[in-house]
Amino acid sequence: MGKNRRDGEVGVFLGHDSVLEGVLEFKGLARLDGTFRGRIQGTGTLMIGQQAKVEANIQAAQVVISGEVVGDVLAGERLEIRAPGRLKGNISSPLVVMDEGVLFEGHCTMAGGEADAKDGKLTLVAAGGATR
Repeated sequence: MGKNRRDGEVGVFLGHDSVLEGVLEFKGLARLDGTFRGRIQGTGTLMIGQQAKVEANIQAAQVVISGEVVGDVLAGERLEIRAPGRLKGNISSPLVVMDEGVLFEGHCTMAGGEADAKDGKLTLVAAGGATR
């Protein structure tokens, strides 16, 4: 029990039949497949599965949405919305990836990292690859 988790190992898991309300704080990898209401804050990657229904403001390094999210998302490194994902809320992230067929309703603010700020370029990634 007291051992450190390996990279890529799930530290938090909410199963598809679970319902949870409150504040979720995590490090590493967290996966939600159930229903969650409240606030989510983490320093790693948050994965929201296809069956998940989340009503929360989210802050994490990386966020991957395949289910339904209502709330604002602040992703310090990267946000992905994978089909059939749905997001109703505002996005703030330096890198945003959206699959064809996703639903996004809100505003998106992309602030490049330190390297992008120096050359004034912003990276957009779509299903077909990256452009600069």
